[in-house]
Amino acid sequence: MADAPKVVLVTGCSEGGIGFWLCKEYAAKGCKVYATARRTEAMASLVHPNIERLRMDVTDEASIKAAVNKIIEKDGRIDILVNNAGMTCSGPIAEVDVERIKQTFDTNVFGIIRTAKAVIPHMAARKSGTIVNIGSVVGEIPIPFAGIYSASKAAVHSVTDALYMECRPLGISVVLVSAGAVRTNIVTNMGTHFTVPETVLYGDYASVIAYEFDPERMAKASATPPEKFARAVVGKSLAKAPARVVAAGLGSSIISFLGWFPRGWVLRLFWSQLVEKQRVALAKSK
Repeated sequence: MADAPKVVLVTGCSEGGIGFWLCKEYAAKGCKVYATARRTEAMASLVHPNIERLRMDVTDEASIKAAVNKIIEKDGRIDILVNNAGMTCSGPIAEVDVERIKQTFDTNVFGIIRTAKAVIPHMAARKSGTIVNIGSVVGEIPIPFAGIYSASKAAVHSVTDALYMECRPLGISVVLVSAGAVRTNIVTNMGTHFTVPETVLYGDYASVIAYEFDPERMAKASATPPEKFARAVVGKSLAKAPARVVAAGLGSSIISFLGWFPRGWVLRLFWSQLVEKQRVALAKSK
């Protein structure tokens, strides 16, 4: 059994996203990969012989159980669970619709908890397994006008730390991926669920908000190629003793470094550099 291919379940594998590239990398490493998403047609180009596509919605407990049970029936185990499914949420906290906030946490946080609850008993029965949760650098230090998304990722980090402790006696490794900027299709894949936020309270910063969350600009922004990010995550998760934290993606090392500085100073720095400086620059460009 030790030489058998690892059985990997990855959530959120729509075309061009992080999960999509993780599936390709795990498959290239010889793993049996189950790629999942709400719509199987969104994963149509994942045609590697080591990859099987399954429908799974992380906001639907019945959908999760059905997918997990199918894998267990077919392969008898899940060696690695990668909780990657997620959605963005942009705009000032005071103006983001409450339903959108609930949807963000339901996907980004409760989705991880639901999937972990479905998989952990199977791993615990074998005293073996690895859970990989895809977090974000904004879960460590939030960015202005993306506070809800940042908060959801902070919750992911906290849940992962708790799971790391609670899974130790069960023989399960838990890995947090603190992801920096990675070039993906997340905005495209969200379709109508992604909108450039509007503001009434922050009229002086409306141009900054519109600029920062413009889909065309975001698609061209500097970021780590997804295949490079996937190689780093997959390599660390397949190690005999998986790392507790994997920092990968543009800016991840800088965020770790800033963690040593006084929090208030860092937050003021972020506001001045990400908002005020950009506001002045945009005003001059008109």
